[in-house]
Amino acid sequence: MSGAPRTSGPALVPGLLPHTVELGCEFGPLLLKSPLLAASGCFAYGQQFAAFTDLRALGGLSTKGISPLPRHGNPLPRICETAAGMLNSIGLENVGVEAFVRDKLPFLRDLGISVWVNFFGTDFATYIECARLLGGAPGVDVLEMNISCPNIKQGGIEFGTVPEVAHRLTRACVEVSGAPIVVKLTPNAGDIVGMADAVRQAGAMGVSLINTITGMAIDVRSRRPRIATTYGGLSGPAIKPIALRMVHQVATALPGLPICGMGGVLSGEDALEFLMAGAGCVQIGTANFAEPGAVQRITAELRALMAELGLRRVADAVASLRPWPLEAAYQTPAAGEFST
Repeated sequence: MSGAPRTSGPALVPGLLPHTVELGCEFGPLLLKSPLLAASGCFAYGQQFAAFTDLRALGGLSTKGISPLPRHGNPLPRICETAAGMLNSIGLENVGVEAFVRDKLPFLRDLGISVWVNFFGTDFATYIECARLLGGAPGVDVLEMNISCPNIKQGGIEFGTVPEVAHRLTRACVEVSGAPIVVKLTPNAGDIVGMADAVRQAGAMGVSLINTITGMAIDVRSRRPRIATTYGGLSGPAIKPIALRMVHQVATALPGLPICGMGGVLSGEDALEFLMAGAGCVQIGTANFAEPGAVQRITAELRALMAELGLRRVADAVASLRPWPLEAAYQTPAAGEFST
């Protein structure tokens, strides 16, 4: 689904009606009813949004990050708006594996959508234990492994910034999990393609791109950071160009690797950009905070835009970017062709 970008687009079908566009698509071994999913950390466990939107209309849902034991998260304040997005330092607050499987998973399982369970640990042992417990739980379609966490036994280095470490961790989790693993990569890595290739070779079914970018904001009147931990994760429209670039880089370098794209998606056009860059599906995150029904609206917009452009299937859009011909870009214009 996420092969290298093609040099020419699909054969277009003029005059398509939106209802004739087929949004059902493949993502690795999965069959999704739509390529649009709610993103981890922005949709809680789904139950909280049931009163505001039709959850069954989603392509899928990625849960809050789950750890072996419950976590209380970071002190307040831990979230603030920025000019083009949001900073958060929630601290991965969650109910823990046992309570999630008992109290949250049955609700998700009954929705008839793809259930992705985001998970993390603080060292190899906790990652592996989480993968084992969650990967064997009924109703889990994908384990989305968040490797943007610091390894407390290795001086705080992030698992997601060293390819060799990410490879070993991914392989260990794949070996104990009963569900396919999609690794959520941090944009703070120096070589995003190298990281994606490392987890692919370790057995990951695919990758999610991208997680938040580290940032900060200051209240100049109090002279304090706007969040208690000083630094937090930046999400929203500000990071979309970076996310698109990384999706395209990985799709080009590693054709065939399923990619779930995310970062600043606010409209159907945003989602289509990610598909054209090489993503096989797209997660919608920060938009949900301001608009609980964002995924449904964006789905309708995507369908209408695909019809307008003559794209009958999601596969017709994926990796369909047309690069500019470089030889044309460097041609010298004829005398008098351009006027000032």
